[in-house]
Amino acid sequence: DTWSCRMTRQNDFPFSELFSAYAAGALDAGLALLVETQGALRADIKDAVAQSEAVAGAYLEMTEPVAMCAGALESAMAQFDALEASATTEQAGGPVEDGEMGQLPAPLQHAIAASRNRETWSSAAPGIHRIALDVGSQMEVELYRIQPDAAIPRHSHGGEEYTLVVTGGYTDESGSFGPGDLAVKGPEDTHRPVGDAGEVCFALIVRDGAFRLTGALGLAQRILGRR
Repeated sequence: DTWSCRMTRQNDFPFSELFSAYAAGALDAGLALLVETQGALRADIKDAVAQSEAVAGAYLEMTEPVAMCAGALESAMAQFDALEASATTEQAGGPVEDGEMGQLPAPLQHAIAASRNRETWSSAAPGIHRIALDVGSQMEVELYRIQPDAAIPRHSHGGEEYTLVVTGGYTDESGSFGPGDLAVKGPEDTHRPVGDAGEVCFALIVRDGAFRLTGALGLAQRILGRR
């Protein structure tokens, strides 16, 4: 059980480096989406982020003001308006059922609507579909749809992988994860997530290294030169 898993599944770590970087506006866009989505799912995470923002705000008040570029406010407001408009007029296509997108938290719905790949779902395995989210991140950002009892092939990681359960749940060798839970895996971890019985599991995954299959599938992946 990693530090990050303990932080997000218990209440004894009210702050984290992710929250502090988010409050300072220094967090990668993919991880920022993860923080916003988890905050929409869990009140304790939302409160922790708010506390981090309050601390960041206090430090900001102590810094010397810097003049903004001409039209900066108007430009920012125009971007907000465009994002809200796209979120209300666009919906993701693909193997999702009626009403499923409406169950997702607003930050995630906005990211899907704004993504150029919003209608490009691909099959990762039987019962597993994924869509890449173009959110301006330096990391790989994907939304997975996992049907009950469907399994993501056993794999390891080239770097850190953050998996936030949005709806439903899944179980792997380290335990079971439900809505709002965040699992963090590293290069030393190998696992095979399986969708829990009942509700379809949607999971937001942000990773900074390659997805490495193991066994025969891993050999084929290396031969074909795929990630």
